[in-house]
Amino acid sequence: MPKGPKGQKRPADVIGAAVKVMRIATGEEQEDFPADDGKDKAAQSLGQRGGRARAKALSPRRRKEIARRAAKKRWQKEHT
Repeated sequence: MPKGPKGQKRPADVIGAAVKVMRIATGEEQEDFPADDGKDKAAQSLGQRGGRARAKALSPRRRKEIARRAAKKRWQKEHT
């Protein structure tokens, strides 16, 4: 069964999915979000702090090199 952006169950057929989205948009139906996303909040916090610290420590030139290398890898996977 297809899933929404936060793991919600959605109808498999296109018309059913469109009707579900329309009902949510008009307020006829409430969107059902899972209570817990299964991720450890402490680990999320540490990961975010580490990412910010790394971004702050990297020079613009180094960030550009990393981005260029990542883009090159993505294109290699797509075309080979």
